[in-house]
Amino acid sequence: MSPSPIAGAVLFDRARAAAQPRWNTIGELLRDSADRYGDWEFLRFAGKSLSFAEVETYTARLARVLMAHGVRPGDRVAIMMGNVPGWPLSWLAVTRAGAIAVPVNARCGEADLRHVLTDSGSVLALASEECAGLMRAVAADIGTLTDVRTLGGLAAELAGTRPDDPGVRVAPSHLANLQYTSGTTGFPKACMLSHDYWLRTAWLMALAAELHADDVVLTAQAFSYMDPQWNALMCLMGGVPLVVLPRFSASGFWSAVREHGATLTYVLGTMPLLMSKQPRHPLDRDNSMRLVLCSGIARERHRDFEERWGAPWREVYGSTESGLDLFVPPYAAETVGSGAMGLPPRGKEVLVVDGAGSQLPAGEAGEIVVRGKPMMDGYWNHPEATARAFRGDRFHTGDLGFRDEAGYIHHAGRLKDMIRRGGENISSAEVEAVLEGHSAVLAAAVVAIPDPLFEELPKAFVQLRPGRVPDAGTATSVLDHARRRLARFKVPAYLEFVDAFPMTPSARIQKRKLLEPARDQRAGSFDAARDAWA
Repeated sequence: MSPSPIAGAVLFDRARAAAQPRWNTIGELLRDSADRYGDWEFLRFAGKSLSFAEVETYTARLARVLMAHGVRPGDRVAIMMGNVPGWPLSWLAVTRAGAIAVPVNARCGEADLRHVLTDSGSVLALASEECAGLMRAVAADIGTLTDVRTLGGLAAELAGTRPDDPGVRVAPSHLANLQYTSGTTGFPKACMLSHDYWLRTAWLMALAAELHADDVVLTAQAFSYMDPQWNALMCLMGGVPLVVLPRFSASGFWSAVREHGATLTYVLGTMPLLMSKQPRHPLDRDNSMRLVLCSGIARERHRDFEERWGAPWREVYGSTESGLDLFVPPYAAETVGSGAMGLPPRGKEVLVVDGAGSQLPAGEAGEIVVRGKPMMDGYWNHPEATARAFRGDRFHTGDLGFRDEAGYIHHAGRLKDMIRRGGENISSAEVEAVLEGHSAVLAAAVVAIPDPLFEELPKAFVQLRPGRVPDAGTATSVLDHARRRLARFKVPAYLEFVDAFPMTPSARIQKRKLLEPARDQRAGSFDAARDAWA
């Protein structure tokens, strides 16, 4: 086993590190980390700690159990759990069996879950006790999903299974995940992410953060999202622990940082703003945090964040489709408060282009396009969406931006018909489809309205069927219908009834005409949080 880490030693020096990771698959990385770091702590959950060796042994056993249950290379296995040790253990085991993990948000409702399971063609699901009931109820109507298991229910089999490597041949190009992400139209689409994608993403993030030998990484996001997953692989690469909080708590985040001696974290969406609204505490700067990676923080608050918590905050930019695309180096203090999202890492080219695809000069806004590695292999079951997203080898992000004179790229808005609520992406079309499944609804249009806390909130405009009354009872019924079928963050925050929609000549709703610039979009709407008219 390797010697104890040297305090402050930089493991991933961007000036000297190789351009790409030396491991070919996630399983190879896991085995190597177990050999190198043995009984050092790898995963730390509430009341539970697992070493690198323990994780390697457990996931080898679980991979063999999954194979004994008929899981074959290329099969899809759904994982629906909260932030418990079983999540990363299941993910690593699925990839070691040569199968493809399908992460499912533990907050999913029936409609979300049905879509993911049906679209992915998952043959088996691993669920927590809390999620197993819903999973089994939905699986009963889905022909492909024939087995729903909990890790507790597999305990006896695991105990009697050999701990040696399952021996499945996996290549870097083989898929590791179908990672669902909301797009511009329709229900969420799955990004096809290979072993190579995940290893390169984790490697580039380790380089961007200049991972230290004595780092303690902390995450408060749900493991079903991609960020805790690359966090885990990055920690495997560096032999450092990953602290996984049960959930994000604005009031408890920095006390958790102090409790665990965390030195590196990643926050996004409304997390920084919610933390900043907490009362100041004498211990705010009494922490070990050396670097906070963040995405989309308000530039006018950037300096305040650094001064309050005593650590540099540095932007990173990317997507599920393309991994890490831009990062601000830890030493680049001149970017504080500028809104700069960063420079491309090795292996990536990021351009700002006009409608014809020509690169724009500094200062001019256009679409941000990306090429290089890592990159998804496309959208599962959606070749037409893949063709729209790529033109040649360029991925079109749907984001607008501009390049400054120093080369840093800045965000300037979005092209996509997607709502971003506190770091969560919501497909308008997905919510509209659920609303239109209510017996009283003739048509629905969901749009984003600005919000100082959550960035954007979904507002639903609803046209009722003839004879239906646009009153509070109907509004509550429609929203309850959505609550039963969607994750809570996807349920419209406001609802407004309309007699008719403005339409295009091709019979499409003109959403831009629903939002009158001078009008308070909350006034006169039904407030879902209060179940009352605003």
